[in-house]
Amino acid sequence: MTESLESVFTIEAAPLKFGAGAVEELGWELKRLGVSRVLLVADPALHEFELVDRVIGIIQRSGIGVTRFEGVAVEPTLESLELAAEVALSAEVDGFVALGGGSTIDTAKVANLIKRHGGAIMDYVNAPIGGGRKPPGPLFPLVAVPTTSGSGSEATTVAILDIPELKLKTGISHRFIRPSLALVDPELARTTPAGVTASAGLDVVCHAVESYISKPFDARPRPATPDDRPPYQGSNPVADIWSLRAIEFGGRFLARAVADGNDLEARGTMMLGATMAGIGFGTAGVHIPHACAYPIAGLKHDFHADGYSHAFVPHGYSVIVTSPAAFRFTYDSAPEKHIRTAELLTGRPVSDPGPDSLPRALVALMRQVGAPSGIAALGYGEADIPALVEGALKQQRLLVGAPKPVGPADLELILRGSMANW
Repeated sequence: MTESLESVFTIEAAPLKFGAGAVEELGWELKRLGVSRVLLVADPALHEFELVDRVIGIIQRSGIGVTRFEGVAVEPTLESLELAAEVALSAEVDGFVALGGGSTIDTAKVANLIKRHGGAIMDYVNAPIGGGRKPPGPLFPLVAVPTTSGSGSEATTVAILDIPELKLKTGISHRFIRPSLALVDPELARTTPAGVTASAGLDVVCHAVESYISKPFDARPRPATPDDRPPYQGSNPVADIWSLRAIEFGGRFLARAVADGNDLEARGTMMLGATMAGIGFGTAGVHIPHACAYPIAGLKHDFHADGYSHAFVPHGYSVIVTSPAAFRFTYDSAPEKHIRTAELLTGRPVSDPGPDSLPRALVALMRQVGAPSGIAALGYGEADIPALVEGALKQQRLLVGAPKPVGPADLELILRGSMANW
């Protein structure tokens, strides 16, 4: 019997409010959402810029109470998320505000989930690592106020966590954990160090490219019920619009945003691009570079990137280092998409189109913003390839979205080709 293919895709996105000074409207938005007291999940590093106290004042002036939680881990671990959930469970709150980067927003998502529906975090973590339990209903209102331009978590259905004892990263994915509002204020991006802007911005680019070059929604099996339709549904005409614009923004503005923290046009456009990419990949999905990134980030924590306080592999670097080899591998699945992406990144036509066109464009951008050259620069050698392949294979929910089948031998080839990109 022939397997029936999907014929439906769904576009769901967090409402977006964007612009300089938008954070001043946070209290008004919380009142509109019917919130009386929030748990403010904030990156403690923002105290240096007096931003946490400023946001608390904005909320309180609207007559809304605030409980704060600042125990956010960069690249959240199960332990750090459990701490946030404990605080949420004990707090008398009916809403959440996340102030910070993707780690902060993901922490707020998980705390909100446990506050609203209970259970253990691992109950909800994607199978087979966790229980894969679906939230039974909507969560409390969550307003995400990003201060970086990278994860797009303010617009996505995903929260990522690191499980050090298993030496891997995984996540929770469901439409109910998407924020109620993405409130994006370009002026807040001034707080981000250049190295963080580089890593986060490369994550924007990789999200958008993977989303655009993913298996088309109508090439995937039809789910048994609408409830079984995954959040990552495959590329589709609407998600492609968001992804293409984010790719263009990355090519035009990322290097400027890294070079000058006061370039509000560049930093603001990259923040908008992060949200756009979040809408794109939150519907279409990511695949090979992200599947490889989880073991790259999880197996070793010796790399110390500029702009970060401790040694670990920032997410944007973990995804971008395999992207040239990954898109060289996927080229024959949709050559026109790969060439279109290269043109948007470089801002000019590709003179000699082929499998290396997109990898060359990605490498040029990586070098321009000071990214590591490959996985060897992150502390890995040839002897680590089998473990990295094994870790990537555990991310089947991502790999099924690749535009062509990818198996262990393919992943080995991609990872070996990613030791050094120049």
